[in-house]
Amino acid sequence: MSTPSTGRYKNHRFPAEIISHSVWLYFRFCLSYRDVEELLFARGIIVTYEAIRKWYRKFGQQYARQLRRRRPKAGDKWHLDEVFLTINGERHYLWREHRQHRYLNNRAENSHQPTRQRERRMQGFKSPGHAQRFLATYGPIAQHFRPRRHRLSASAYRQEMRHGFDTWQDLTTLPTTA
Repeated sequence: MSTPSTGRYKNHRFPAEIISHSVWLYFRFCLSYRDVEELLFARGIIVTYEAIRKWYRKFGQQYARQLRRRRPKAGDKWHLDEVFLTINGERHYLWREHRQHRYLNNRAENSHQPTRQRERRMQGFKSPGHAQRFLATYGPIAQHFRPRRHRLSASAYRQEMRHGFDTWQDLTTLPTTA
C-alpha cells in the first residue's frame, strides 16, 4: 500500500534527505546549482548540478506549498508595493506588501534585496514564468528559515530555528510505516 508522499521520491537515485537538503541549500542561501553541487561533493555526495535543478523544479514548489499551509493566515489589511523586473528587455511587475508611512516603507524596500541578489546571481530571469516559478517557491522557503533575528534573544532565535528545521524535516521525510 502506497501513500501519496511515499511516491514523492520514487525512482530517484538519492534518498529524500539529500534531495531536501539540496533544495534547502539552493533556496536558503544565495547559491547556484553548481555551488550546491560543490557543497555536496565536499560531503562525499556526487550529484550533478542538472539533477539539483530538476529537484528544485520538482520538489521546491511542493515544499513551499506545504510551508504556506502551516503559516498563520494573513490579516484583513493588504498593502501594495510595486517592483519591476526586466525580462528580455520588457518590464514586468512584481507585487509585494507596502505600507505608506514615514520610514515604514524602508522595511518593504529592504525585503526586495534577497530577490534582487538572486536575480543578479541567476543573471536575470529568462521568462515571466521562470520568475513566477522561482519566486513563488523562494519566498516561503527562504522566509521560513529567516526569523526576525533582531527581535529575538539568542536562545529564542535558536529555538525558532530548531522549530524551522523540525518543520522542514516533517515536510521532507517519508512517513514510517508500521
